[in-house]
Amino acid sequence: MIGVGILGAGFIAETYADSLLDVRNAELVACSSRSFERAEAFAKKWGPKVTAHRDIDALCADPAVELVVIALPNEIHLEAVRIAARHGKAVICTKPLARTGKEAQEILDIVQRAGIWHGYAECAVFSPNIAKAHQMIQAGGIGNLLTMRAREAHSGPHAPHFWNAELAGGGALLDMGCHTVESARHFFGKDNLITEVMAWGATLVHGDKTTGEDTAIALLKFTGGQLATIESSWIEKGGMQLRHELVGSAGRIVTDTSVGPVWGFIEKPVGYLVEKADSETGWVYPVPEETRAYGFSQQMRHFVEHFAAGTTPLETFEDGVIVNQVIDACYRSMRTGVWEKIRADG
Repeated sequence: MIGVGILGAGFIAETYADSLLDVRNAELVACSSRSFERAEAFAKKWGPKVTAHRDIDALCADPAVELVVIALPNEIHLEAVRIAARHGKAVICTKPLARTGKEAQEILDIVQRAGIWHGYAECAVFSPNIAKAHQMIQAGGIGNLLTMRAREAHSGPHAPHFWNAELAGGGALLDMGCHTVESARHFFGKDNLITEVMAWGATLVHGDKTTGEDTAIALLKFTGGQLATIESSWIEKGGMQLRHELVGSAGRIVTDTSVGPVWGFIEKPVGYLVEKADSETGWVYPVPEETRAYGFSQQMRHFVEHFAAGTTPLETFEDGVIVNQVIDACYRSMRTGVWEKIRADG
């Protein structure tokens, strides 16, 4: 069994702990949080073998931990990777890898110098819907893929640190656009580079909470001439919206993770329905087994299998760097109002 330690005890840490239950050759052995009381509660919830640590260094020093999972706010990723590398531990980092392309490159440099295994936790490409659509496209089902439109929307983040745009590195585009940028790379092929972008963003609703954009749209041009349109929103009520529309020369494919097999009208609250649901009654659209529907379980199995084999996973920190560089260019375009090239220096 591969021992896994999770840094963090919030929503995404809970999701990663849940996903580990679907991995036969790995188990959660340690956790840490900036609040030791939260770490203790997290450890108690997820199993008798889980040790609660007071800080990142203590968890990374734990000999039972082989693989460190970073489930922390954006501004702590760099320091967490630095500590994990110092202890020679393999590391998985949640999205986005960093706040900027420059910071992401620094993170990549650290793991490469240390020679440690690394995985970029971009769950979107592992979700069953996306995986099936990708398989169909690879098999030539819709001919040559020409355009993609993807959107992720809800009414705003769980944790307060996301609302601090200066600390987090950005708003809705960084928080959610990182998913759709990477799914675009996944569908069009990673050798088919994104060359330039045009983006718009604004704070339409949450000006009392953030100085970052709560709504954004970006166009991504690829070397092969294809175009992806990505939309990111923190202003939409009614729960998660996760949709891809893929158009090819011989057909089209649509995925919609937010539309599940269960829906209905209820007058009495029945408990948890779906991530970021804004109402407990009326028309509701619960998503069964969210951890699996969104690809977290499949992602964790993939990472553990490749770590155990010593092979490179589908998503690495190199991918995280490119995503951050693309988003940097989008933010430049928001300011300049023109197409902006992707730059390695951010």
